Amino acid sequence: MNQLLLEISPSVIDWSRAQFALTAAYHWLFVPLTLGLAVIMGIAETIYYKNGDPSWRDTARFWQKLFGINFAIGVATGIILEFEFGTNWSNYSWFVGDIFGAPLAIEGIVAFFMESTFVAVMFFGWKKVSRGFHLASTWLTGIGATISAWWILVANAWMQYPIGQTFNPDTMRFEMTSFADVALSPFAVDKFLHTVTSSWLIGAVFCVAVSCWFLLKGREAVMARRSIKIGASVGLFAAIAAFATGDNSAYMVAQTQPMKLAAMEALYNGGPSQSLTLFAGVNPLSQPDYTTEKEPPCRIAFPNMLSLLATHDANGYVPGVNDIINGYTADNGRREPSLKEKVAMGRKAIEAVTLYRQGDHSEKTRRAVAENVRYFGYGYVKDASQVVPPIGITFWLFRTMVGLGTFFMLFFAVVLFIVFRKDIADRKFRWLHIVALITIPLAWICSESGWMVAEFGRQPWTIQDMLPTWVAVSDLQAGSVMLTFFIFLALFTTLLAVEISILCKQIKKGPEHSINETL
Repeated sequence: MNQLLLEISPSVIDWSRAQFALTAAYHWLFVPLTLGLAVIMGIAETIYYKNGDPSWRDTARFWQKLFGINFAIGVATGIILEFEFGTNWSNYSWFVGDIFGAPLAIEGIVAFFMESTFVAVMFFGWKKVSRGFHLASTWLTGIGATISAWWILVANAWMQYPIGQTFNPDTMRFEMTSFADVALSPFAVDKFLHTVTSSWLIGAVFCVAVSCWFLLKGREAVMARRSIKIGASVGLFAAIAAFATGDNSAYMVAQTQPMKLAAMEALYNGGPSQSLTLFAGVNPLSQPDYTTEKEPPCRIAFPNMLSLLATHDANGYVPGVNDIINGYTADNGRREPSLKEKVAMGRKAIEAVTLYRQGDHSEKTRRAVAENVRYFGYGYVKDASQVVPPIGITFWLFRTMVGLGTFFMLFFAVVLFIVFRKDIADRKFRWLHIVALITIPLAWICSESGWMVAEFGRQPWTIQDMLPTWVAVSDLQAGSVMLTFFIFLALFTTLLAVEISILCKQIKKGPEHSINETL
């Protein structure tokens, strides 16, 4: 098995990674808007339920239509993404399918069916069910989408912080020992909170921007003001919450994925009392020579801030890339093995598993497997450069995410001040309406940057420390993967263009104004 995996063509690995990245990036264009608009439409309908004003029903129905368009396209890309685990990453699926498959199965059986059930009532039940039941259906649709995100993020978090499992040499698979540890790991909880709040931010940006477009056109001023109040309130809360959960994410990454943090900060040589880099001359298109450079050129940093974020101690020890390769001792006295030691343990694990599969089930062999399997993936590492993520792109993507997140906090604060204290429909605020429209692509750039930091930063691991990408991939023909890459590129681009076209037509059409009636 080991020989077979190591003989897979590098081009197959690269094209498989590119195809999965393409699918994930397109899928993530739709998911956050779904989660964000769910909150917007839920709040609008709640207000309608309380005051019975039909114009509020019109507002809720308008945002629900935009939600439905986006929801349908997002489902299509998500299904393809899950199938790719079996087609392009079959070794990964075999190795950890017992664990990774559980949250995905729950997502499909519980969350997806919950969404699909109540979304029908939400769209077609306005005059068929009571106002209370319809309101519950609207919120349950959004809750179902959020629960779906929870299980997907549990699966992703486990790849970054694998716990609650043990290796079974009889089946050559990792098997779950604690569902609670997998489902409720601190990494998963924090990842969920950060991802969902950042998705609410995207929904809020979209809501405010579309409403400002109506004001620019001199249309639907009443609905626009109301929607801006809802969107900006949700947006400011989401921006602050995303910042807070992001701070905790940095702490979690420092504890479980120190190499990712080192790449995010372009930290080559760590130590105590480390500074947080604001700017540095890091080339995003090439890997810096971290073995000889002390730090990136033109570096501007905040003293002790990285140590405070990573260890909750301003004088705490933060390892750099070279420290992680050479081994270091953490503040708690725990010694982290060097890459050389991890590789040796990984090869012992592979050797012990091979002996076990050949019939040697002795206690010595079992003990060798148990003691070294934690670093199983390092047994396939041949060079230190293989375990260092792309520093340049990770460094700048992280700063793009944080910079735009800070901008959105200021943006929503300004919008809230104006909409509650001034007449935001006044033409003197035309500049703000234009800025709101510009924020639409910025919101997705911020969101995609965050995901790319998480995924670029953990390379080369599909499962942290246990399975590198070149071992997880399927043994396919490079030409087949290349062909499907371009097919998916054309398909997803078409779907995106179709969605944008339908959304724009629906926005131009505006809300449907009902007569003064109640359900």
